[in-house]
Amino acid sequence: MVVFVDNLVLGSGTGLNTGDILATVIIFGVLMLLLKKFAWGPLMGVMQQREELVASEIDAAEKARKETHALLEEQKALLKEARTEAQTIVEGAKKQADATREEIVSAARNEAARLKESAVRDIEAEKEKAIAAVREEVVSLSVLAASKVLGKEISEADNSALIKETIAKAGEAK
Repeated sequence: MVVFVDNLVLGSGTGLNTGDILATVIIFGVLMLLLKKFAWGPLMGVMQQREELVASEIDAAEKARKETHALLEEQKALLKEARTEAQTIVEGAKKQADATREEIVSAARNEAARLKESAVRDIEAEKEKAIAAVREEVVSLSVLAASKVLGKEISEADNSALIKETIAKAGEAK
């Protein structure tokens, strides 16, 4: 290895040329400086822009995910509220139906009571008419029987008054 270094530094005749090596190193250094200034800088700028773009897209995706999560929670809350409101509406409708049913039943009972009371009054009126008709018939028959028994005819008005008085006394005696 010492021989190689000596040949390199001294430029002795083994075929290594120090001038070529030095020129290559200088050209390589200049080329590296040019690449750094004209190629590496713009390339790193493009890479930096790409990195910023990816980072902004990641941030936008995270923001969109958070917004989506918030909207999902909001939709869940709205759905829960809608269910609660629907339940309230159904319960209100049931209460309204029960109240309406009670009103209808009450009205039907009142109508039935009114019809029963009316029927009782009609029956009483018809009963009174029937009793009056029977009394009139009894009076006529009594006058007829009395006139046959007595053998003479008395006035129907006198006889009727007499029979009504007798019936009234008989009714009071009950």
